[in-house]
Amino acid sequence: MEYTDAMKNRLKRIEGQVRGIMGMMEKEQSCRDVVTQLSAVRAAIDRLIVYVIGSNMEMCIRDEVENGRPADQVIQEAIELLMKSR
Repeated sequence: MEYTDAMKNRLKRIEGQVRGIMGMMEKEQSCRDVVTQLSAVRAAIDRLIVYVIGSNMEMCIRDEVENGRPADQVIQEAIELLMKSR
């Protein structure tokens, strides 16, 4: 599986957001502001999950099928992985 620089950069941005939230908590900022930022992090993680799965799904499905697994089973697992991430 290939993890591109773009994927890693997204994760680094999320890491920065989480550190920012820690700073907000240490400064005892409002619950509303902290929850807003937490929601933004969750949304960013959701987008990253979809990006990683979408970027690698074709390659992963082809590899599994070439290794003898039934295509319908592999596709069903890919769908379940997408659903689990939501």
